[in-house]
Amino acid sequence: VQLQASGGGLVQPGGSLTLTCAVSGLTMDHYAIGWFRQTPGKEPEGVSCISIDDGMIFYADSVKGRFTISRDNAENTVSLQMNSLKPEDTAVYYCYVRAPWGDIWGQGTQVTVSS
Repeated sequence: VQLQASGGGLVQPGGSLTLTCAVSGLTMDHYAIGWFRQTPGKEPEGVSCISIDDGMIFYADSVKGRFTISRDNAENTVSLQMNSLKPEDTAVYYCYVRAPWGDIWGQGTQVTVSS
């Protein structure tokens, strides 16, 4: 199973980025999938998660109203649209699959929000 996140970069405060995660090695539509982020010296923070049928979506309070998660089961991808970015959103972002035997994640993508 491989998860490859992409789309990170340097953006000014107030700007937008869209992260995409390509999943291979399993059929994504069988699992919940989401994003978490981590900065050096801090615990990982769950950002957003979407259920198998899109019926349940979670957002961390810190990103509600600014971030939107979506999944494309046909393409085996999950995206995170990030608007109104703030310096405190700076982190490495990872996508993960919530499998019955545990969460699976791959390499992350760096997001830096700075003027």
